[in-house]
Amino acid sequence: MTLNDLIPTLKGHGRRRAIDEVERLREREQQLETALGAAGDEVALLRWDLTVAHHQLGEAQEIVVQQQATVDSLTEERDYWRDEALALKARFGPHLAAEANANRIDVPPMIRPIDGPEDQATGPIDVRPLWDAVGIRPVTDPGRTA
Repeated sequence: MTLNDLIPTLKGHGRRRAIDEVERLREREQQLETALGAAGDEVALLRWDLTVAHHQLGEAQEIVVQQQATVDSLTEERDYWRDEALALKARFGPHLAAEANANRIDVPPMIRPIDGPEDQATGPIDVRPLWDAVGIRPVTDPGRTA
């Protein structure tokens, strides 16, 4: 690549070449000013989006703080009621057990009904591998069918 290849070809000769070059540079300047204006608009829009994002972040952080306070409050309340339930269970557990034992219902085995399907005895459970239970073998040679 030579120096002549880098220099743009100018129209005309002499004085006209300079006028054409100035005109081309003015057009280029106009294009750059338009691009600069568009870039400024984009920057303004991005700044606005950033402002909105910061505002939303602040709102989200406030919600998180409120929710954390609610979680802490509910955790304290849960712990209180758990401790209260354990204390009542320890206090009244023997009374409840004694009442259950005093009012139990006993059915002798000879009177117990076993007619329902839920009361039927089950057979032993076959725990062999499935192919042994069904009488098949796993495929070890996919090319052979028998």
